[in-house]
Amino acid sequence: VVAGLEAGADDYLTKPFAPKELSARIRAMLRRIRPSAQSHQRLTFGDLELIPEEGKVLRNGDEVHLTKTEFRLLCELADNPGKVFSRESLLDKVWGYDYFGDGRLVDVHVRRLRTKIELDPASPRHVVTVRGLGYRLQT
Repeated sequence: VVAGLEAGADDYLTKPFAPKELSARIRAMLRRIRPSAQSHQRLTFGDLELIPEEGKVLRNGDEVHLTKTEFRLLCELADNPGKVFSRESLLDKVWGYDYFGDGRLVDVHVRRLRTKIELDPASPRHVVTVRGLGYRLQT
């Protein structure tokens, strides 16, 4: 099992297994690799504009330079504005299913993202913490 995962497998299912579990795992993988329906649109959230196909973020018309990870994190939140994402969910979607790191990594990247996109990172208006649950993009 370990050798298979290290060789590049994304998942492992032991026998006997339920067909419903296999189907659910396949659907989950397809959701992760399927491009978002919104990926070719400009998304606007107040003074923030996200242009996924160009890899750009604008705040008040000025380009904000983000790392690839910060951009993926913002895109994930922007795909479902208003939805609360847990740290674990963001780790899975942004860093990948096989990432086994600390959930606080998400906190660090959210903090860095806020310093770049928020006018006042101490009182964020866009990427908001939902205490005990995670983060959401405020609409």
